[in-house]
Amino acid sequence: MKQYEMTVLVHPDLDSEIERVTSDIVKLVEKNNGKITKQDNWGKKRLAYAIQKQNFATYLYFELDLPAEAPAKISNAFNISKELLRYLLVKHEDLPVRENKEETK
Repeated sequence: MKQYEMTVLVHPDLDSEIERVTSDIVKLVEKNNGKITKQDNWGKKRLAYAIQKQNFATYLYFELDLPAEAPAKISNAFNISKELLRYLLVKHEDLPVRENKEETK
């Protein structure tokens, strides 16, 4: 399984139902044999530009372990959802640590 990061922007009218939306996302991930290692609700924030005539959205953040075929299935489910304004699902890659070497001349 590979590690992924996912950020979801939920329609602002669903602010009172955010727990249901979060549990629906968790169920979708688990249905596709995935595992959520971390989840966080970043709250309602103003968008930089309007999306579907909305200026605000509730941000949800997840760290996931998913099998290879799961990201495509999750993306397909999110694309037809009216509850979500946007989402971003990316593979998490650890960057190599560079050592800072001071050069003297």
